[in-house]
Order: sequence, then C-alpha cells, then structure tokens
Amino acid sequence: MLIQYYGHSCFKITSKPGGRATEDITLFFDPFGKELGIKPPQGQADVVFVSHDHHDHNNIEALKGEPVVINTPGEYAVKGINVVGIDSFHDSQEGVMRGRSTIFIIESEELKICHLGDIGGELNGKQLEEIDGVDVLFIPVGGNYTIDGKKATELIRKIEPAIVIPMHYKLTGSTLEIDDLQKFCNEMGNCPGDKVTKLNIKKKELEGKSMEVVIMDHEA
Repeated sequence: MLIQYYGHSCFKITSKPGGRATEDITLFFDPFGKELGIKPPQGQADVVFVSHDHHDHNNIEALKGEPVVINTPGEYAVKGINVVGIDSFHDSQEGVMRGRSTIFIIESEELKICHLGDIGGELNGKQLEEIDGVDVLFIPVGGNYTIDGKKATELIRKIEPAIVIPMHYKLTGSTLEIDDLQKFCNEMGNCPGDKVTKLNIKKKELEGKSMEVVIMDHEA
C-alpha cells in the first residue's frame, strides 16, 4: 500500500485489493479546493472519501475519472476494499458549531487504515471500539477547527495505532488559521526530523511498531 500526502487532510492511497481484483485502486481522502492557498490534489481516482461538505475537504471535481464517492456513515464494500464510515462531531459541542464529520476506516492488503476527518472533540467508547486495532491513523492536530496537538496526543494514546500520520495543520501558503506541527510534536515527543514523500506499507513490516509518528511532505 502506497500513501501520498497532498496537504491539509488530503491523502492518496494506492492499494492492491484482495479477491479477484488484480489492478491497483486509487483512493483519495478529503480533496480540498484552491481557496486553501495550496495546490489542490490531482490525478485519477477510483474512490473518493469526503468527511464533510466544506470547501477544504470536498473538491471532488479536482480529480479525474468517475470515482465512487463515499461521504456518509455506513458500511461499504467497494472495488475490493471494506469501508466503515462512523458519524462524529466537528466540534466539542456535539455539532452545534460546525456540524458532523465522518470517520472512515478502510481495510485492504490486511491493513486497517483510519482517517479521522475533522473531529473536534472526544470519541466515545463505541467509536473507539470500531477504531481499535488500526495500523495507520490519520489524525488532525491543528486546533481551532479540530482537536489540537494536546487532544490529538491523548487520543493517539487511547487508540495505539502502529503508525500515526498528523494532518490538518498549518502549511506554508495555507490560508487557514490553525497551528503548525510544533505543538503536536512537543506533546508527542517522538516526531522524526525528516519528512517522507511517499510511504509504502506492508502489514508484516508493522510488527512491533507502536504510535510511530511519520511526517509526510505534501505533493506540490
């Protein structure tokens, strides 16, 4: 499984699903619009996940092809992967300020991947149970619109994924008033010095890893 980062909350995952499917499939999470101030994602997409309908998360038009769009909670089987969408709140006041956001869990190549969308508050026991056992966790850390670095660190320690990839933080050129990575890294204490442009993951390579932070350089 290959993971690439386009900035903000947008990731591209290329995966070889099980069963009869032999071709790679391309998944995008939360593609953003040019209003964000950084270059929107581009390329062919088979499936697009949209956590909520805000312009910095729902720019499906930027992508080519005729992708399946999944933007609501529920259980899905699409293109050989299994997907669970979990309802959550975009703020700490049960959606009063910013509404709802969907957490997506995908399973492919024996890996369990979780994209937390724009969660803004605590997760309940049932949500944590669904997320339990994830290999890779994409988590917002920038605060203001989502949980901040401190809350993100507390949540990571509850979930205990093998790999943590922070997202939704301030990038050069971005117009959003959110924190950069520093606060999160101060809280976590194990951020690496180097960024990676692409992350290739196999299940067997994750043995023994716990809450390892990977900082991804975004595609420009």
